[in-house]
Amino acid sequence: MDGDAVAPVAVTPSVKSSEWLGHPPDARLLIVNCDDFGMYPAINTAVVESIEQGIASSCSLMVPCPAATDAMRLLARRPGIPFGIHLTLVRDSARYRWGPVTARAKVPSLLDETGELFVPTPAGRTALLGQARPDEVELEFRAQIDAVADAGLAPTHLDFHCLADGGRDDILDLTVGLAAEYGLAARVWLEPGRRAMRQRGLPVVDNDFLDSFSLGTEGKATQYRRLLRELPTGLNEWAVHPGLGDPDSRAVDDGWLVRRTDYEFLTSPQAHEALNQEGIVVIDYRTVQEAWARVSGECRR
Repeated sequence: MDGDAVAPVAVTPSVKSSEWLGHPPDARLLIVNCDDFGMYPAINTAVVESIEQGIASSCSLMVPCPAATDAMRLLARRPGIPFGIHLTLVRDSARYRWGPVTARAKVPSLLDETGELFVPTPAGRTALLGQARPDEVELEFRAQIDAVADAGLAPTHLDFHCLADGGRDDILDLTVGLAAEYGLAARVWLEPGRRAMRQRGLPVVDNDFLDSFSLGTEGKATQYRRLLRELPTGLNEWAVHPGLGDPDSRAVDDGWLVRRTDYEFLTSPQAHEALNQEGIVVIDYRTVQEAWARVSGECRR
């Protein structure tokens, strides 16, 4: 815990999550989580550098993706890197695809008419969420979590790829249940879910969540410095997406420039300077995980 932290306060919906985690009321906490770890090699390299050399504090692993095995090897060699599981029900594009971890025959409701995972266009998301069976979602989520456990790795939390809070209330409820079962936290950032978690005594972000794909690529560093200056008190989270933006990335990923500009800022001296000047405390999900596990344990007693 940070040296300025104080003892955790009683859990009530009116108290900031940062205070639940033992920090003063005026503390500004920030989780800088690198999403999409495991998607392809240039992302893996950039994520590790953004954590080891930059200001990022953790990452989220996409288990079904082609470079996930390499990502897990990197994590095994770096046990100090906190990471979550980026639960994945979609593929990013028709040019770069991956399937479910579960055999396709067991999860047909998660597949489009071609037998592939849906592409997360608005129409694709609507189709997936309209037909996905809860039991098949659970089967796939468990397969992704268990693959990480079988590799001897210990994640801190669960979050979602391209589906905010899972996209459906029952998927979010399922995921929160899995988090409790496996001793993990879960990223919950839409207001209905945040309100529900806080009522259960589970800390979640206090303020608006940032997905770096919502930012423009022009003047990215200036945008990030402004966001750090304006960061409100309480627990905040940024989902960033660093990547090297090399020619192989550009061939498969329309978002390569978002990733490249994220990487450039996260690893820059200016990023470190801004955090120090603002007195922002960067944390990861380990403290949140401990709080979620404590609440889950109390509920089971």
